Order: sequence, then structure tokens, then C-alpha cells
Amino acid sequence: MASQSRKVQRVIEPAATSDGAGVRLKRSIATRTLDYLDPFLLFDHFGSDDPDDYIAGFPMHPHRGIETVTYMLAGEVRHRDSIGHAGTIAAGDVQWMTAGRGILHEEMPQLRGGRLDGFQLWVNLPAKLKMSRPRYQEVAARDIPVVTHAGGVQVRVIAGRVGTVSGAVREIAADPEYLDVAMPAQTAFTQPVAQGHTAFAYLYEGEAKFGVGDGEPGTVIQGPRLVVFADGDEVRVASGGQGAHFLLISGKPLNEPVVRYGPFVMNTRQEIEQTLRELQDGSFIR
Repeated sequence: MASQSRKVQRVIEPAATSDGAGVRLKRSIATRTLDYLDPFLLFDHFGSDDPDDYIAGFPMHPHRGIETVTYMLAGEVRHRDSIGHAGTIAAGDVQWMTAGRGILHEEMPQLRGGRLDGFQLWVNLPAKLKMSRPRYQEVAARDIPVVTHAGGVQVRVIAGRVGTVSGAVREIAADPEYLDVAMPAQTAFTQPVAQGHTAFAYLYEGEAKFGVGDGEPGTVIQGPRLVVFADGDEVRVASGGQGAHFLLISGKPLNEPVVRYGPFVMNTRQEIEQTLRELQDGSFIR
């Protein structure tokens, strides 16, 4: 049976906003345009040469019911949490934190040469895991496998699989794929994506055609843009004259009720109210 290329369903222009203690960023999921892309709750791109745009960082704050993924392109972020982890992630490193029943953490950018650039993704947890024990995975850039395709296309495999190569982050509920793809000019890239899974690309540099194949010419996209794909079983991309860099992310939809209150994402209003009571009486962290 022939593979079905995923067509472009929506193209989202990131919205300028600020978060934390005043970090300026571009947000593509968790906006008026695109509130939720099951199981993805939020997608941010932070990038600036001006330390005033980011140095205030994200001081200590709580999460429950989700996973947060931080992937760095440039600069350094120091992190610390309530379950005893502390350290610094730098260019190419990944931090995948499962908040589960509750965690407090902070992410504070460091001044190292001026440039800070990276992404944060929030992934929803299924109801059966929302009150699970918090977990933390940190992966150094050197431990993320890189697959090289024809034409010099390079794929960093953060999670999921590219051919026979498995990603560095594993055992995640949403069965995610998280790839960082670098395409030289005028090259092609094809990646299988499980049918029924939600899939999007975030083109952060360059220009490319997405949704190429099956008699379709594809949609020309210039970065920065987020591209939401329709269903199918593979994603096909053709880069433009200046090449392209993008993230390709997919995951299994939960199809569950979503009730969110800031950094807490549960299934019912009662669960949110219980979370707030625990914050007030000091029983949030166990």
C-alpha cells in the first residue's frame, strides 16, 4: 500500500508575547489562533541577542499534569527543581521534565556571549499518569544521535526513530517524535509519521515546501512559522534556495478533557481546585 503524504492543514504565524519574569518569545501553540494541538499544550521559541529580552528568566514555579521539553540552540540555561536536580543546559542539549503529580522548578538564562535561542514544548499527560511520580531526563548534545540523508540533510533524533536510529529521550507517554532537521538548499526529506498522530513542523530558519507529494506541489513556507499537518503516514519537505532548519514533532492524541489553569493541566475543574488547595496548605510537593 502506497504511503500517504501529509498535507498542510494550517500555517500559524507565531505571536509575540512574554512569560516568566519578562522573557520575550514567539508563541505558536496556546494562543487565540491555536489553543491546543492534542497532545501539545504550548510551543514557544525564545531567541534574542539582547540579554534584556531574557535574563529575568523563569523563577521557581509549579507544574502538574504535563511534561515540559526545553531544547537549546544557543546560550545556556541553569535549572533547579524540587526533586533535587540542578545543572545547566547549553547549545544542543535537551531537558525533558515530567511534572506528574507536582514539581517546582526554575529556568534561568546565563550570560554567555549574549545570544540565547531555543524552544519549549508542553506535552499533556493522560489522566492515568497526571498524578504519577515526577521524572527528569537531561540529555547532552553529544548524546543525541545524528542521521545524515542524501544531499547532506542532517537529522538530530531527540525522540522517536529515524530509520533504525532511536532518539535519546525514551519512555514518554505520548509516544513522541522530536526531530531537528537541517536541509541544505534544494534538497528533499521524507519522514514516516504514525497515522492518527498529531504532527507539526516549526520552520525556524529558511524556506521550504511542506506537504509535497501525491500529485501535490506542496505549500511554500518562510520561517518562522508553525505548520500543522493533516493525517497521513509520512511528511515530505523540499528546501528552497537558502536551505531550511525546522523541528518535526508528533505525538499520540489523548482525546481527553483538558482543564488548564496556568501551569496546571488536569481533566476536571475539581482537580484544578484540589491543586490550588494543595499549594495553599503546603502539600503540593510530596
